[in-house]
Amino acid sequence: MSSMAGGGAPSRSASTIVANIASGYHILKIDGYSRTLATPTGKYIASLPFTVGGHRWHIRYYPNGNKSDDKDYISLFLHLHDNVTKPVEAQFKFRFVGVVAEQPLTLGELRSFSFGKGWGHPFIKREDLEQSKHLRDDSFAIRCDVVVVTNEFRVEEAPESTAAAARISVPPSDLHQHLGSLLLTEKGADVVFDVAGETFAAHRCVLAARSPVFSAELFGAMKESDTGGVVHIEDMEPRVFKALLYFVYTDLFPMTKTTKEVEEGVVEAEEGDVDDNDEGVFSQHLLMKEAEEGGIDDDDDDDEDVLSQHLLVAADKYNMERLKLLCESKLCEYIDVGTVATIVALAEQHHCHELKKVCFHFLSSPANLRAVVASDGFKHLSRSCPFVMEELVAMLGNLVS
Repeated sequence: MSSMAGGGAPSRSASTIVANIASGYHILKIDGYSRTLATPTGKYIASLPFTVGGHRWHIRYYPNGNKSDDKDYISLFLHLHDNVTKPVEAQFKFRFVGVVAEQPLTLGELRSFSFGKGWGHPFIKREDLEQSKHLRDDSFAIRCDVVVVTNEFRVEEAPESTAAAARISVPPSDLHQHLGSLLLTEKGADVVFDVAGETFAAHRCVLAARSPVFSAELFGAMKESDTGGVVHIEDMEPRVFKALLYFVYTDLFPMTKTTKEVEEGVVEAEEGDVDDNDEGVFSQHLLMKEAEEGGIDDDDDDDEDVLSQHLLVAADKYNMERLKLLCESKLCEYIDVGTVATIVALAEQHHCHELKKVCFHFLSSPANLRAVVASDGFKHLSRSCPFVMEELVAMLGNLVS
């Protein structure tokens, strides 16, 4: 008779073999895009070298494609910068900086790199880039994520339950979809907000849970004396309050979309071609409803930076720190000669210290500073934020010394 039959419990254990990897990214900004188009097909402009996984790399930017078949495209290639004795295994991904927060990182297949041999592909058709939001003031920025496989492994002890858990597929959280559907359907709504004549139905408990200011206004000592459950919001545009509600219910940054893009998104959702990603199907219908009500137009894509500015003010007003930081991060993508004065003034007024640092870093470039000083925005900044001017002068003094 076996030992198990005698009542002895079998010994159980598990271990995991883990491949060691090193990861990092490099941001390449193309400033003066139109002037790079004079580069012939097959010729490239190289980035500065950067280090990931103990190896130096560089990006090759082909404004007119790396070969004649791709002459209508911008091509991007990743190359090892140094000579190596044996090939380096790595994965990589090129993305626009502006979509990094919106798209999960999906790396390509594992590639073998050696000196003089790189990997890449046509990144975007020039016509599409020139019509997109990514090209602003003749510049755009690309992020290249690199994961280097070191061919080294380590073995770790794992709980016995690991093997069973590995067979159980756990879907991502869809709480934001359920709460978002409450906003979409207005089911159970118990408060109405009037913003410049436009009304929005919402749920007091959701708002109070997300914002201490809403909590005080709707339940606490600051509770507004409203008539018929209507709360009037002053000094805010309806579309900004709508975006604020979107974040309150979904914890996602509201992305502006043109009517055409929304319609295409809803068709994809209905045909089952949309993944269960951050926004989910419900948000496509939420945006479609907004389009039908006249809340989206084809110029929305052009003023996403303006919406981010107004939304930052709203986030500060309602003490929603995560939304405020998301707005700061989004505004960093729009800092240029024409906007930096407005953004740094906004950062000063609403205590956005990191955003102000990024603005000052932009202004530390003599070429950028000369262009900004000549603008009307700089004159307004000098009048409205004298303390910022003092900090800027001090910073320039440190650079000179």
